[in-house]
Amino acid sequence: MLYAFHELAYHSATPFRIGAQMARQFWTSPFNPASDTAIGRTAYATAEVFESLTRRYGKPDWGLETIEIDGKPVRTTEQVVWSSPWCRLVRFARNIGDLKRAGRPAAAPAVVIVAPLSGHYATLLRGTVETFLRDHDVYVTDWSNARQVPMLEGRFDFNDYIDHVRAMLAAVGPRAHVVGVCQPGPPVLAACAVMAAENDPNRPASMTFMGSPIDARLSPTVTNQLAEEKPFTWFKSNMIHTVPWPYPGVGRRVYPGFVQLYSFMSMNEDKHVDAHRRYFEDLVAGDGDGVEKHEQFYDEYLSVLDLTEEFYLQTIDIVFQQHLLPRGLLQHRGETVDLTAITDIGLATIEGEMDDISGVGQTQAAHGLTPNIPDDRRLLYVQPKVGHYGVFNGRRFREEIYPRVRDFIASNEAVSVVPERSASAA
Repeated sequence: MLYAFHELAYHSATPFRIGAQMARQFWTSPFNPASDTAIGRTAYATAEVFESLTRRYGKPDWGLETIEIDGKPVRTTEQVVWSSPWCRLVRFARNIGDLKRAGRPAAAPAVVIVAPLSGHYATLLRGTVETFLRDHDVYVTDWSNARQVPMLEGRFDFNDYIDHVRAMLAAVGPRAHVVGVCQPGPPVLAACAVMAAENDPNRPASMTFMGSPIDARLSPTVTNQLAEEKPFTWFKSNMIHTVPWPYPGVGRRVYPGFVQLYSFMSMNEDKHVDAHRRYFEDLVAGDGDGVEKHEQFYDEYLSVLDLTEEFYLQTIDIVFQQHLLPRGLLQHRGETVDLTAITDIGLATIEGEMDDISGVGQTQAAHGLTPNIPDDRRLLYVQPKVGHYGVFNGRRFREEIYPRVRDFIASNEAVSVVPERSASAA
């Protein structure tokens, strides 16, 4: 019923939203002599803030048609190289001619960035992808919104996630490099272990985990404590709701994205209130830079997707309550996941000193769980003065974290034999 009430509230606000849009146009009209007065700017700001808080935010665009490498523009082309009802693997193919003009080689290590499936779209990693594109052939997982997937497509659970990671690595080809950002850590590590145990030729040359709950028992955060304090039945009874009509996934049981969003916002309620107060003040003052910065962040932050019931509940159970992977008890398709089978895949872990989602120690726990990886193929790094988001985006990521990851990938590329891949640059 909560999902239906959420939809009802959104549609009930439509007349007021239209009124706010009309007011916004009225108070910004060049034919309105009061538009540039204090009263006019305040009325416009009020209408703008109301409309932004009540409208629906769709899936953002990547906006990476052109990137900058060494001060030179390089065009990219989005290519879907693999897909299922639940995910698309998108490659950002860099233009060969532009790379030559930038003094860069056309060939580059292939990097598969596994985006979180935890409420936001993969475009949240836009800055991450753009940074990796400087030196790599980049692929990123573009997960589907569960409410858009018809019931006829069946289920999607934790085992399916692992299978998807394997299938996408196979689509890219042998000895790529995989980067798991936040939530994907446990299933990506499990997928790599399964591939290593089977001597799969498509197993990656290296794996990098950023702010991931590999072992959520270490340095528990508020998020971890909530998952442990509440019984599993509480999550099933309170967090799962049915997709209503007219969405294609009508009838599917999901963990709604808006529930995740409200949970995150409630953790930093004062921060979001202050941000919107400053947004209002910037609108009144005509501070275009402040307004643009706010809108860019919240256009992305307020865009959310739904997770299937089975994947969400299994993640709570496997990762945050039973901790099956670090305890050596995780099973995939009836077989125990053996992390000691990983012997020739490099391992990097990146954490933020101030991470309030995945505490320091949770990600680097992967090193102790994979004893057979050579020491010279490891990287353990904790970035000072950054929180969760700063681990994979922002200035410190670009200037301090990324160079370390780039060099780690290059060193593992050097010791791996990489057959020619079928995909070609645009």
